[in-house]
Amino acid sequence: MPGRDTDADSSVYARIKAMILDGTVPPGERITIDRMARELGVSQTPVREAMQRLEGDKLVRTRQPRGYATTPLLTRRDLEMMIEVRLLIEPWAARMVAVDRASNPGRELLTEVESFAADPDGSDWKQELFQHDSRFHLRILEATGNTFLLDAYRQMRPHLHLFRLYPGDPHGIDTSHEHGEIARAIAECDPDAAEAAMREHILHALTRFSASTEGGAGSDGEAGSDGEAGSDGGPSDAGRGFTDAFASVLGRSRDTDSEEAS
Repeated sequence: MPGRDTDADSSVYARIKAMILDGTVPPGERITIDRMARELGVSQTPVREAMQRLEGDKLVRTRQPRGYATTPLLTRRDLEMMIEVRLLIEPWAARMVAVDRASNPGRELLTEVESFAADPDGSDWKQELFQHDSRFHLRILEATGNTFLLDAYRQMRPHLHLFRLYPGDPHGIDTSHEHGEIARAIAECDPDAAEAAMREHILHALTRFSASTEGGAGSDGEAGSDGEAGSDGGPSDAGRGFTDAFASVLGRSRDTDSEEAS
């Protein structure tokens, strides 16, 4: 049955993706269709289709003459560029959803934060933190109704997980606190506070993630000078300039909207 095949393909895709994200198949590891099919106890067809989807997710790359390899860890510069993209979209998203109480996800976000904080010592806190962080940020982006932003975030998210998560934030205490600040601002319909809290959270996340790349982790080893984070743990000067320029344009856009509304 076609539906059954589709379900089987999705299951194989999900299983291989989980193996990559939990480190069972480490970054840079070679994967062959035949070996993976035997390991999962399935035919080669759903494995081949799963690998094509994972290549689209940028979690694997084709490796000649045959097979695939998991994507190496991001370099420091890769990480910084990804954070710059998040700085472009997520503070804006937090501002947008903090305005309309009818669709405001603030209370739901507060419940998510409280639920995670209630059990900080789970058996696999890194995985729990990743799942909590994903749910929190995805819920905000979903509330904007902008599917393009949502798709962009979903593509980035697995690569942040591959940093073996939040080495500078044992048990997610800092992350949970920052999420609480964002959720409260959204629930109170305070767009300025929501935007500022999200921006600070992402900049702090860069500081935490950067600890994963000390010693030149990543596909090209030691990152060049243009890939270094700023001395305060934030983006490089180029990254800050890029973000500031966007903020300036966004600010002018808001001013124009306000004038038109008046």
